[in-house]
Amino acid sequence: MAQVGIVMGSDSDMPVMEKAAEILKELDISYEMRIISAHREPDIFFEYAQTAEEKGYKVIIAGAGMAAHLPGMCAAIFPMPVIGVPMHTSSLGGRDSLYSIVQMPSGIPVATVAINGGTNAGLLAAKILATSDSAILDKLKAYSAKLKQQVMEKDAKLKN
Repeated sequence: MAQVGIVMGSDSDMPVMEKAAEILKELDISYEMRIISAHREPDIFFEYAQTAEEKGYKVIIAGAGMAAHLPGMCAAIFPMPVIGVPMHTSSLGGRDSLYSIVQMPSGIPVATVAINGGTNAGLLAAKILATSDSAILDKLKAYSAKLKQQVMEKDAKLKN
């Protein structure tokens, strides 16, 4: 049973959303990934969001560009945390996506990461899950230690 749902509006979002999946995979967190357009197939979208809790999802990561309604609509229906990933767009550089996701009305929060921030979305989902799962917390601590080690190695290489 997947703990995290990863959903995006288009296959063009896949390179960014795959980064969230890679982090979850590295941390051994189960996920399910889907492409669903909130605008082009609202019936399928509503079914997805309405059944996410019974499927066992604890967090949804939703990526979207331009009007970017997918994360907000997930948050309106799914009662647990939703993380929005605004996608870079050719017309406005992703600011349109960012504003659409971060400017949610009071009562419908969406945690929002940087434009094209798939990696951080995966890490944020893991941190949310870690509040009630010590094994995930230990993996996150090891991940942070690995990042620190990488920076130290780069610094040592620079010094030489």
